[in-house]
Amino acid sequence: MLIDEAVKSGARQARACEELGLNERTLQRWRHTPEDGRPGTQRPVPANKLSEAEREAVLAAANEPGCEGLTPHQIVPKLADEGRYLASESTFYRVLKAAGQARRRGRGHEAKSRPLTTHRADGPNQVWCWDITWMPTTVKGRFFYWYMMQDIYSRKLVVNEVHESESANHASELLSLGCLREQTAGRPLVLHSDNGSVMKGGTMLAMMGYLGVQPSYSRPRVSNDNAYAEALFRTAKYCPLWPDRPFNTLQQARDWVHRFVCWYNEEHRHSGLKYVTPNQRHRGEAPPLLARRTMLYLAARTRHPQRWSRGIRNWKLEPVVYLNPERAELEAKEHRKAA
Repeated sequence: MLIDEAVKSGARQARACEELGLNERTLQRWRHTPEDGRPGTQRPVPANKLSEAEREAVLAAANEPGCEGLTPHQIVPKLADEGRYLASESTFYRVLKAAGQARRRGRGHEAKSRPLTTHRADGPNQVWCWDITWMPTTVKGRFFYWYMMQDIYSRKLVVNEVHESESANHASELLSLGCLREQTAGRPLVLHSDNGSVMKGGTMLAMMGYLGVQPSYSRPRVSNDNAYAEALFRTAKYCPLWPDRPFNTLQQARDWVHRFVCWYNEEHRHSGLKYVTPNQRHRGEAPPLLARRTMLYLAARTRHPQRWSRGIRNWKLEPVVYLNPERAELEAKEHRKAA
């Protein structure tokens, strides 16, 4: 070995390793391990390796009638009761994997990836989301339930109500009221929610069918598929309007929700809407308002250009809103590649 020869000639081991571009720790590991541990190294065939005939026998046994739906942990004892021993359970797994048969055995289905529920809105009353949140009361273990429906394009709280219980009947009545207020009859509307029992209740589904509303649901066990509703409830419970003490009566909770909705729709400058209010966006007042802001900023930069190191603030509001936009982004990328 070159390093041994260099050390015998009087060189230091560390210096010799450095000249060869080798780490001294690697040299120490090589000397303590007689085999070459690199992945591409040719190694001798293990003495206990199955022959090709034995591998074929293992595959045949795993696929014969009565065993095709069993796992190796069930196959090996079954064969032992028949007076046959071909290999261990781990060997069965290894052979099946090499043969491309390492799938779920039996009647169970493999876990399937569920696509994102993506919807596009370029105007109000095209896609709504809804959810229910708990409102604490002065009685421990008792809650009021805030039913909320929101337009994802404008973030407007379309319709809200507070009840003492969760019920598909309450939800269906709320949807009917919301469609009446926004006059959505004859126009396509998507209503997105999570997979709660109220959301999929028979009364709610019947009302959606009657009103021509298309149902949409989050993926199971995915909490952020209904992000607009979750963000709204967080805004409500962390804003200064939220009371310091729990609600005492149902009417008190309803009054608070009414006050919050008025503030949110008419006064709250939404960060996701370039700081215009949801009602301004819903009524189509946002574009001229943002255009005036842009002109104001341009005039301010013209008066004092030395105070602006870059361009003015971007006041352009995206004309299209997506619910869970990952799929749309992927399709856009694929379209650009194809072009």
